[in-house]
Formats: sequence, C-alpha cells, structure tokens
Amino acid sequence: MTTVIVSSVIATKYRNGGNACAVLNWIQGLRKLGITTYYVEQIAPESCTDDHGARVPFELSANVAYFKDVMCRAGLERHSALVCGDGATTCGISYLELLDTAADTDLLLNITGHLTLDAVMRRLRRKAYLDLDPGYTQFWHASGNPGARLSGHDFFFTIGENIGTPQCRIPTGGIRWRPTRQPIVLPPLSANRQPWSGRFTTVASWRGAYGPASYKSSTFGLKAHEFRKFVELPQRFDTSSFEIALDIHVGDQRDLDSLRDHGWRVVDPRRTVPDPRAFDEYIHGSDAEWSVAQGVYVDTCSGWFSDRTVRYLAAGKPAVVQDTGFTRTLRVGEGLIPFRTMEEAVAGVRAIERDPAAHSEASREIATTYFDSDRVLGRLLDDVGVAA
Repeated sequence: MTTVIVSSVIATKYRNGGNACAVLNWIQGLRKLGITTYYVEQIAPESCTDDHGARVPFELSANVAYFKDVMCRAGLERHSALVCGDGATTCGISYLELLDTAADTDLLLNITGHLTLDAVMRRLRRKAYLDLDPGYTQFWHASGNPGARLSGHDFFFTIGENIGTPQCRIPTGGIRWRPTRQPIVLPPLSANRQPWSGRFTTVASWRGAYGPASYKSSTFGLKAHEFRKFVELPQRFDTSSFEIALDIHVGDQRDLDSLRDHGWRVVDPRRTVPDPRAFDEYIHGSDAEWSVAQGVYVDTCSGWFSDRTVRYLAAGKPAVVQDTGFTRTLRVGEGLIPFRTMEEAVAGVRAIERDPAAHSEASREIATTYFDSDRVLGRLLDDVGVAA
C-alpha cells in the first residue's frame, strides 16, 4: 500500500475556508487514487490564539478547534497530526506515531516546504517540494533567503508552468522545476442549475501573506495594485454585479471605500467562507468568477493558476481572470476568459452574459481536461517514481 504525507497550513490559517480547500484538494485527490494519505502541520506556540487573537495554550486555541473540525469533516481524524513546537504536544496522531508513519511513507508532498521537523524529515525516503507561490519562492532562493526552505528535497514541483521557458522572467536557480497543476476531485453537477443572475464573485486577500517581491532591478506588486487598475469595472455594467469576500486590513480603509464607491459589494471572508463547506457553498451560489492575480504572477508570466478558479470551473462556473501566462498551456476563450486590460475584462464579462449556459458547460470541460485530480496527481507520482 502506497503512503503519502502532505504537509501545509490549515490550523495556522484558521477560519480560512479557501486555504483549507486548497490543501484538501491534494489529499482528496491522492485518496481517490487509493493512496493512504496523512496530513501533517507544524504550528509555533506563539501562533496559538483564541478567536480574538490573544495567545493561549495550544490545547485551548482556536487553531486546534479548527483543525479538529476540518480533519473530522474530511475523514482524517486518524490520518493527521498538528505538531506544536518540537513535537512534545500534538493533536491527532501522537508524535511517536508520526515518526513511525514517516518511516513507512513513500513520499512527502511538502507544500511550500512547510514541514521542517528534522526527526520526521530524516525518516522520509522521498521528499517533493511543491511551490504554490511562483516568483516569491525562486526570488527568495536566488537572494539566499532561507524562507524558501528548498533544501533537503529530492524533487521540485511548481504551479508556475512557465518557469524555465523563454516566456518567464523567474530564475530557476539551477533547479529542475517540474510543472504541475492544482488538482481537484470533480464534484457532481447539480441537475437543477440556478437561473443566471449575473453575480460575479471571488475570494481574495487584498495584500496577501507577503510584501512586494524584488529581483535584481525589478519590484513586483501585490493583488491590491492589480485590483486598483480595475476598480471601475462594476460601473460598466447594468445587469451584472460584482462581489468580493475580501480579507483587507483596517489600515486599507481608503481602498475599501473606493471599492464600495465604484460598485463592488465587499463581504467578510471570515464570516462568509470560514471553512471548506462554506467556501464551496459560496462558489456554487455564484454565477461566475471575476478576479485579478498577484502582480508577481502577472508580470513574470509565471503561468500561475488559482486553485480557487479551478473550483469555480469544476462547479460549472465560468471565470474571467487576469492572465498570468496560463494561455500558453490552457484552452481559453469559452468558459475561461483571460484579460490584461480593462477593455479585455469588460469584453470577457459581456461574452459570458451573452451565453452563460455555453460558458458554464465549457468551464466544466476545462476543469475535467486540465485539472482532474487523477490526471494531475497520476503524472506527479509517475515523475517521482511512486506507484498509484
């Protein structure tokens, strides 16, 4: 029986349903292939807080409560571990069970290099790094920043499918970056589709987890910088509406006011999409997605593609999203419409308005063709020499 450990962050980003879904995509896809899959997360004691952000003991934290809930709903109670600090305290399987499991594991899929526990890493025979932040990861590595956490891995995968090609400005650092995609277990489509209402939505963080990225003489902006270029979009339409479940700091009140003044409906993601179930319900209750990307993904022509957008497509919801160079590898024009200018963004929305049923059907076909978990993960496992 093949065993894989997936490591990332869920408890550390509690009340973030989109982030939890992004991690669970990989786990659910591996399990669908019949692979015994464990989820392992490290958390620092200082990151353990209550719902108000006050630091509390690990076992009393909102992080642990959220971890237990997500793992239970995903059927991972006996196949997960939240490790606090050096491993003296865990939630889920014990640290000793984790060490035994690591010794019998065929592959670690280490998302952003999250797992660093030496005693666990030494027992793993095959370790693959999974880069979900193309540009940031490689720029940090090129500058000698240890935050990239690349050392100690045998294989390196990235969702920046253009890295290593002439179109992309991201340095490889002498590493063979293997392209992969965000996988999804395709959900069944509802037989009773909701009537089209023109509701375009997305889920976003205004500034994201990192500051602007710099490399040599170039500085690459954040999602906030890209959104500002398109703030007037809702005013171009009479029948479609635009909503963002937006994580935005109180210090960005001017931007928040500007979004609302220009016709955006802004809702709180911690209330709207706090867990995977709510995140999926939000997408299924939408008609389509409209969104920009981080400036670094756009300006480097990385080929990055959002797991959130994959989820919209899989639900039969067409997407109008900012082009990061993914047009090199994905079919676009129907169901998935890229844009770089305001005129292209407006044209994309109008195209879907004219024939939403055709675009809905095309969006599901794109998800099936390019992101089905069996295909994506089957190829990844073949690349590392692990039998599915």
